[in-house]
Amino acid sequence: MELVARSPEAVRDAVLARASAKRPILIAEPRYLSPDYFRPLRSEEGVLRNPNAADYRSAPVGVTEAFAAVARTGSVCVDIDADIAGYVSLLPHLHIVVVDIDRLVFRPADLFRLEQFARPTYHRNFVFISGPSATADMGPLVRGVHGPHELHIMVLC
Repeated sequence: MELVARSPEAVRDAVLARASAKRPILIAEPRYLSPDYFRPLRSEEGVLRNPNAADYRSAPVGVTEAFAAVARTGSVCVDIDADIAGYVSLLPHLHIVVVDIDRLVFRPADLFRLEQFARPTYHRNFVFISGPSATADMGPLVRGVHGPHELHIMVLC
């Protein structure tokens, strides 16, 4: 997790630094953040502009927004109905999530109690993401079985 200044250039620089030399990068179109936050990143070399099914399976980095974050669990909430966010949050090796600090709640139940989240238009399919998937069902611990091997959360402040 890292704190990132509220500027499109800061988001671009932070994503590129975290992605290092890994390319291509998939980006899901934001619904809850201004698209301006991702605009400078979209113009960078190695960022996919018109991804296809093969790109979803092979891109090493995916960038999504989260419509909320939960402090107690360190989780982010990603709307998987939005654009290609479901694919981008689950298939790449590295998932980078950008969330506004104003969308931080203390516990998961707050998402269903607070006015900003519990209004009648609250119809979303979303996932709580708390880190890379892991299982030890059949022996030693294995990470990234059902999703990314690495999760990085960028909090806009």
